[in-house]
Amino acid sequence: MDDNEIKAVIEKIKEVEEEIGKAIIGQKDVIRQVLIAVFTGGNVLLEGSPGLGKTQLVKTLSRVMDLPFSRIQFTPDLMPADVVGTNIIVKDERGNSVFKFQQGPVFSNLVLADEINRATPKTQSALLEAMQEHTVTVGSSTYSLEEPFMVLATQNPLENEGTYPLPEAQLDRFLFKLMVPYPNLEELRGIIGITVNNEPAELHKVIDKDEIIKIRKILKEVPMSKAVEDYALRVILATHSDFKDAPEISKRYIRYGASPRAAQAVVSTARVRAVMEGRYNVSFDDIRYVAVSALRHRFFLNFDAVADGITPEAIINEILESQFKSA
Repeated sequence: MDDNEIKAVIEKIKEVEEEIGKAIIGQKDVIRQVLIAVFTGGNVLLEGSPGLGKTQLVKTLSRVMDLPFSRIQFTPDLMPADVVGTNIIVKDERGNSVFKFQQGPVFSNLVLADEINRATPKTQSALLEAMQEHTVTVGSSTYSLEEPFMVLATQNPLENEGTYPLPEAQLDRFLFKLMVPYPNLEELRGIIGITVNNEPAELHKVIDKDEIIKIRKILKEVPMSKAVEDYALRVILATHSDFKDAPEISKRYIRYGASPRAAQAVVSTARVRAVMEGRYNVSFDDIRYVAVSALRHRFFLNFDAVADGITPEAIINEILESQFKSA
């Protein structure tokens, strides 16, 4: 990895970010974090009220990155076979009946799982293997998904009617959980200009799948000092109440801590964030930037936390401060 290679990566990612910004008004932080996930190679869960542009963001990504795109509209009657595909009976050249696998919509580079929490847990779990191993198993046969592959799921807040909580195993497979905020006055004016006043942005392809895979390999080589790595790992351990250096808020309010996948998520995404900021090494600020999105869905609060109105974000911020003092 040389300076010219890194500079080219920085320019390419910046170009992608600017092109997406033509069609998505506001949401700059959400766009940046989705791109971090894209170049890390992880799945993203987008949570927000209906109509905030979550689906539009995924469609824009597909166009700018020239990635085949499929959409699965999750509903209570959706079945696992509607997601991954199924074996169907067809006639071969001799007229005999044989089984043939018919691919489901999960066989794409970019899969939009729209309103994923409106499907039953059984159907939600149909994505587990695809999200982690990038394969699909039907019967005795296993099929590989084409790289790059990622799932971008949207969900409405759980207090909305007709929703199901996502299984813990599935939540852990999302690299980031991002909260999509409501637009301010100027952002809302811009949205109206694009959607109501017929001023759609003209988007161009900036990058393709081969370039994405190449950039991912380069970003894995971004150096991280032992001090910064130790800070990231101590933050993960501090979500466990039995960790000796965990802050009091963790010991009091966390029921189950984050898994080792959380450590992988924080370390890998911090490398991408460093490069997006124009740096060739990972800093403590990079860890702090990615930690909330990487951890807010990976540990579980007890009843006392719910009763006292304690949020995962408040706990993460307290952990980040306490472990930084110990670094």
